[in-house]
Amino acid sequence: MPKLPEINHLDAIRAFEKAGFRIVRQGKHVIMSNDLAILTIPRSNPVNAFTMGQLVKDAGLTTESFRQLL
Repeated sequence: MPKLPEINHLDAIRAFEKAGFRIVRQGKHVIMSNDLAILTIPRSNPVNAFTMGQLVKDAGLTTESFRQLL
């Protein structure tokens, strides 16, 4: 899997919304779901590249498809 850059959490949320996820709950983390998977996005800027890679994998996306959503 090609490495993703560190991304602002708001940009990541917008990209996951384009992929069909919706915000379920917000606090120190943003919880998103698409009824099949649940993602927990930390509100840190930027989100660590390793964390972003795992979030993309958990969402069932490839890094290339995620980059297109950004």
